[in-house]
Amino acid sequence: MRLEILPVLGIGDVTEGDDLAELIGNAAPWLRDGDVLVVTSKIVSKAEGRLVDVPADGPERVAARDEVLAAETARVVATRGATRIVQTHHGFVMAAAGIDASNVAKTQLVLLPRDPDASARALRTALRERYDVDVAVVVSDTMGRPWRNGLTDVALGVAGMAALRDHRGEVDPYGNELSLTQMAVVDELAGAAELVKGKCDQVPVAVVRGYLGAQRDGDGAGAATLVRDAALDLFSLGTAEATAAGLRAAATLTDRPGATPPDPAAVARAITAVAEAVAPGTTFTLVTDEEVRARLVATLPDWPAGATALVLGAPAGPAHPANLIRFGADLHRLRAALAAESVPSVLLPPPAGSTAGAVLAL
Repeated sequence: MRLEILPVLGIGDVTEGDDLAELIGNAAPWLRDGDVLVVTSKIVSKAEGRLVDVPADGPERVAARDEVLAAETARVVATRGATRIVQTHHGFVMAAAGIDASNVAKTQLVLLPRDPDASARALRTALRERYDVDVAVVVSDTMGRPWRNGLTDVALGVAGMAALRDHRGEVDPYGNELSLTQMAVVDELAGAAELVKGKCDQVPVAVVRGYLGAQRDGDGAGAATLVRDAALDLFSLGTAEATAAGLRAAATLTDRPGATPPDPAAVARAITAVAEAVAPGTTFTLVTDEEVRARLVATLPDWPAGATALVLGAPAGPAHPANLIRFGADLHRLRAALAAESVPSVLLPPPAGSTAGAVLAL
């Protein structure tokens, strides 16, 4: 495969209502069937009127920008200082919801296209109908990446090609079947196009030639297929936000035993985790002897159905109110540590005649 990356020169400044198909068709009469046209989202937004007026400077500008950001945000992912990483209503996770103040008047902000896939489809259709050229269209924008310095362009919208190249089920040269490999080819094409577009050269459109062979029928499923389902997102929150969510969950722990026997090592880790935080002399013990556990369970009328393990807690010092209040707090520390190990628990009163102060059923 041989690829060419060609800048489309002469687009000029784009304003609301401009016909992008006409601007691009006139600037690039050399477009061919099978070319991949990569268009910066900013000119798509400008043409579609995705601009908001804000004060030029001062606190009023900051307040107006914050209001716009809130409207464009579906979910806050992470906050650090003035930086906001959010999920947009499209599903993209990016800084400041993609709101941009560059290459635009000081009294305006540019928002992302409302539906980048629809924008790509409309531009592709217009180019085909007016100029009889069958190209794929990628609407691109700049993003940062977790754990990596620097920015790169990625695809927000695409029409005329698949966003992903799926290698699952293929066999590599060593005979290994690929089970996970899906390449985000439209992101790779967007990054390649940025090499000739630049950020300050006013070249908002580029063409990647040689990647596509025979054109596929239809526009395809779009770049929406690149948005990972929330249920599969292992990093859906920033560190501080995940910690805060964990603390909120710890404050509202439900009383229930586990559906399966807990891993003794996980229980030991939880007990060790709180050892330095509980009152000196307070102890927590996982009962591992089956006969002892059965004898204790027999003395507990409220032993919950399904519980399979037992932790005894003994407070430090005499049983006066202050010590008991502290012991209750320490019990909750342990329950939170157990929950962090995916071990649910139920707090029970101790068996009659026992020196334990409380029982946790797991």
